[in-house]
Amino acid sequence: MFDFDMIRKVYQSFAQSVDKARNVTGRPLTLTEKILYAHLDGPVPKTPFRRGVDYVDFLPDRVAMQDATAQMALLQFMHAGKNKVSVPSTVHCDHLIQAKLGAEADLKTAVDTNKEVYDFLNTVSNKYGIGFWKPGAGIIHQVVLENYAFPGGMMIGTDSHTVNAGGLGMVAIGVGGADAVDVMAGMPWELKFPKLIGVKLTGRLSGWTSAKDVILKVAGLLTVKGGTGAILEYFGDGALTISATGKGTICNMGAEIGATTSIFGYDQSMADYLKHTGREAIAEEASQIAAYLTGDQEVYASPTEYFDQVIEINLSELEPHINGPFTPDLATPLSKFAQAVRANKWPEVLSAGLIGSCTNSSYEDISRAASVASQALEMGLKAKSEFTITPGSEQVRYTVERDGLLDVFDKIGGQVLANACGPCIGQWARHGAEKQERNSIMTSFNRNFAKRNDGNPNTHGFVASPEIVTAFAIAGSLTFNPLTDELVATDGTKVRLKEPVGIDLPPRGFAVEDNGYQAPAEDGSKVEVLVKPNSDRLQLLEPFAGWDGANFSKLPLLIKAAGKCTTDHISMAGPWLRFRGHLENISNNMLIGAVNAFNGQTNSVKSLLTGDYKAVPEAAKQYKAAGAGSIVVGDENYGEGSSREHAAMEPRFLGVKAVLVRSFARIHETNLKKQGMLAITFANRDDYDRIREDDRISIEGLTHFTPGTPLVAVLHHTDGTTEQFAVNHTYNEGQIEWFRAGSALNLIKLKENEK
Repeated sequence: MFDFDMIRKVYQSFAQSVDKARNVTGRPLTLTEKILYAHLDGPVPKTPFRRGVDYVDFLPDRVAMQDATAQMALLQFMHAGKNKVSVPSTVHCDHLIQAKLGAEADLKTAVDTNKEVYDFLNTVSNKYGIGFWKPGAGIIHQVVLENYAFPGGMMIGTDSHTVNAGGLGMVAIGVGGADAVDVMAGMPWELKFPKLIGVKLTGRLSGWTSAKDVILKVAGLLTVKGGTGAILEYFGDGALTISATGKGTICNMGAEIGATTSIFGYDQSMADYLKHTGREAIAEEASQIAAYLTGDQEVYASPTEYFDQVIEINLSELEPHINGPFTPDLATPLSKFAQAVRANKWPEVLSAGLIGSCTNSSYEDISRAASVASQALEMGLKAKSEFTITPGSEQVRYTVERDGLLDVFDKIGGQVLANACGPCIGQWARHGAEKQERNSIMTSFNRNFAKRNDGNPNTHGFVASPEIVTAFAIAGSLTFNPLTDELVATDGTKVRLKEPVGIDLPPRGFAVEDNGYQAPAEDGSKVEVLVKPNSDRLQLLEPFAGWDGANFSKLPLLIKAAGKCTTDHISMAGPWLRFRGHLENISNNMLIGAVNAFNGQTNSVKSLLTGDYKAVPEAAKQYKAAGAGSIVVGDENYGEGSSREHAAMEPRFLGVKAVLVRSFARIHETNLKKQGMLAITFANRDDYDRIREDDRISIEGLTHFTPGTPLVAVLHHTDGTTEQFAVNHTYNEGQIEWFRAGSALNLIKLKENEK
């Protein structure tokens, strides 16, 4: 059991902090508010914070990092001047394992291929007091849920799906690596006090409907940007009927609607999960203050008085959903899915079904999917589609193998992959993907952007529960409905699948021989961090230059991105993951997936220096070499998706000085600010249309940069005319200091040197 003394300390002061917050607000509190007020940097203020307005400093309890983002986070931390992390922190090696041949072979290949990166992460963790989870130990969010998450806690993680820990009643928030550096260095972490969306659950899940369908439904209601700046708090009698891991699934995919995080109140399912994962002492501590670890009764009785928005879902009436393709918020009820497939002419043959991932790899998920697969075995059937299973952790894998569940999948033709992210993040060596043929896949993952899983822009990715994916993989067709349609057994009889049956927690308990954890050295002062000077995968960082004190004058337009521009478009994953620790090399993928608004193409922009069309990184390098810098213009919800700060560091490295968009996704806007970039939005969203392909753009007002005061953009057209309009920003005084210093890390170093 990890960090029990820290957790007990949190609980010892929790009730007192909540009581003070009640006195200040003069009303009952949501669970979200309780946890936030209990984690303030400093005393509870005399006046309540304003949601969506006030920036607040918090002291999170812990930090978690996955291997792809940990590289840059720890390269930055090495410059913070600290000998050891100030809060419990962990690194999890889950992103760099490519799915190709199967678990054992793929893990061996990854250990060999990524040895240099793993050695760096191992040694830097050992030096600075960071827990290290080796390759094969499992996916970060599942490992956190099993070992670190606790009711009433607060954590940040360098992955957008850190929110998974909300399944155990924790405010868990995805951030960029610079935010993680702040917390690991003992600095407070800043967040705009979130708005609150209440989701009231009534009734009870049954039949083919699962916890996954709750968030698929919510995504359809709120869209990919509907949760931006808000925390979703689930409550109601229906919430009490969902397992802790089911709650984790719901919270996990809250990242797809832009939510800061999602959370459930402490209940018996959480206590049971804590006990089954060897943390009974934590359950006992939590139970002593149980009333403080959920929203006040008055809040849940009259939710519209306490939440900014309330959604109500009757679980008894909810049917299975399938979301996609190409966006996780296109939600279609199962009963209408076949019709949608035909109407939209989506490829009807299901080429692959993939279950598992950080979103759906619990014992309950695997057991429900296995109950469907076992029915196919009884009929003598095998999966018609390619079928893969990704366990979330070695503990889950070992336990489900012991209980015979993996054997069921094997017998219907399934392939067990390594305990890693794999195809969910594009780490899938899919045969034939290079042909870019139109095809359909269905996964129990969380994201389904174009190219997300296999690099093929014509792969139509659909998201559903593991049991639905398993049924469709057996049938091999998107027009199959397991609730109403029949399968033909080998003896010619027609049989309808029975509803899946799952078990929340293993009856014989969890088991594992080697969970893959490595504790850091007690004294890391003599540990050498391994980074080869000539490495093409790791590169020590040089500080970014501070602001020169002048307005930005006539910046050439690098690209005007049209439509959806996620962090996958700005900094692709897949084969580029190998360069996540080398800023110069990975910058060669900057914005190569963004669609140029002027020609409809990707990675093709007009150079204002030569007049011809170039790859985006090449054009940026030319502007940087010429000392001109550049500016990026984007559309709505720019930077949606992953927390990867590379999407902010790459433009910074290649000389981009400002990003001007219609609206930002929360994490990406913060990442840009942290790296000393200017992140601004059109005051009038229609001004986006005034940007011409060969414009040079000035940003005025920086010499008097102050919170709440708009700046001015001036367009310099090639015909000699100019236009100007207001642009907004959300910088506070501290963030303006980041901008002036060149980055938040630069400011940390300055303050550290002043001590």
